[in-house]
Amino acid sequence: MTHETPHSPDITWEPDVRYEGDYPDFATALSASNGYQSAVILERTRLALHKVLRGEAAYERDAVTFDHLELPYPLLTQLLKTAATANGRLSVLDFGGSLGSTYFQCRSFLQGLPQLEWSIVEQPAHVACGQREFQDDTLKFYPTIDSCMAARRPNLLLLSGVLQCLPEPWSFFQDVTAREFETIVIDRTPFIDSDQDRLTVEIVSPRIYPASYPAWFFSRRHFDKRIPEGWTITNEFPALDRQLLDGIEIVYRGFGITRTR
Repeated sequence: MTHETPHSPDITWEPDVRYEGDYPDFATALSASNGYQSAVILERTRLALHKVLRGEAAYERDAVTFDHLELPYPLLTQLLKTAATANGRLSVLDFGGSLGSTYFQCRSFLQGLPQLEWSIVEQPAHVACGQREFQDDTLKFYPTIDSCMAARRPNLLLLSGVLQCLPEPWSFFQDVTAREFETIVIDRTPFIDSDQDRLTVEIVSPRIYPASYPAWFFSRRHFDKRIPEGWTITNEFPALDRQLLDGIEIVYRGFGITRTR
């Protein structure tokens, strides 16, 4: 499998976040940041998604609204493939899925499926807001993976832009691959040309929201070794994100990972 080499940045492009540091552990990075639970993140996301539902924006990503819908075709391919192998049933567990950003971006493309469920596992404040303002028969919010799986039978786990936010991402990954998913899709995940993962602090531009939090960059050289026995990478694709680390553009990737036994 080939690995892409980061390339020089476009001087006309201004990133919306910056990354600082090389921290020894998550606790140290967290102490140097505000953390993920800032109320302003939830509020900006909530307002942005209501604009989408009112038809004032095409979709929302990371609390930013967009005027024209950009469909994530590689992700949609993975979703439809799962449905095709399950007689049209697609039940997604979207871990860290905010208030439904990816669901609302993709739903028009998926509405023809015979059975569609989209479940989001999130922080308590997001779950409460989602249940109060966005939940319906298709979209549901849960506080834990266990509570979701007790209510529904998801056949695809979506990890979109979330592994890099977790304190112990690979321990979490080992846990979810031991569960009863058939397919795991990792999307919007940053990789670097290094032998080691790197832990930074992500500082968001105030024009989006004033926040900072720990953020991992993963070694692409060692990613394949993270895939446990009984699973295989069936697809690798470029992700939408574009950021800089130390002045070098970072490669964001997605992967379809399927259980083989």
